[in-house]
Amino acid sequence: MDTLTHFDADGATRMVDVGDKSETHRTATATALVRTAVATMARIRAGDASKKGNVLEVARLAGIMAAKKTSDLIPLCHPLPLTSVAIEFAFLDAQTVRIAATTKVFGRTGVEMEALTAVTVAALTVYDMCKAIDRGMTIDRIQLEVKTGGKSGDFHRDASQNGAADERNINAHPHRPHPGVPPI
Repeated sequence: MDTLTHFDADGATRMVDVGDKSETHRTATATALVRTAVATMARIRAGDASKKGNVLEVARLAGIMAAKKTSDLIPLCHPLPLTSVAIEFAFLDAQTVRIAATTKVFGRTGVEMEALTAVTVAALTVYDMCKAIDRGMTIDRIQLEVKTGGKSGDFHRDASQNGAADERNINAHPHRPHPGVPPI
């Protein structure tokens, strides 16, 4: 695709017309990494990091709710009748949790933005719930991993793509957003 679809020929902003597109089953998975102090992650694992409740369960609920509100947050996203939103957590090491959000729809447009919104809000919720004990937390590598369905076909991130989330070597990422930021 060579054009930005949210602009017309004159450069005016527009919502893409999906009325003529076929309805198909579409899915998307996005991920994010949250890094904390070792003591903070130990408390998250134990379920006692926050007086507000179980951090990961609240983050899961926040991610699901966010996916359903994506079109309210991102101006040109279509409201979608999501058929499923799943949030999963994996501890990569003593300081890092990987959050994955998978969204599904039977519709005329994809669910990538819903997956990205879900994983972002879930990560922000982890930060919110733990900030009283660890303000040095970071949220990294929010990215689309997989997209299926639709006219543009499938997308599967591989290790050669910038930002690839490789659980075996999370320090291999070549991009550093700011000079002097140490690798994770």
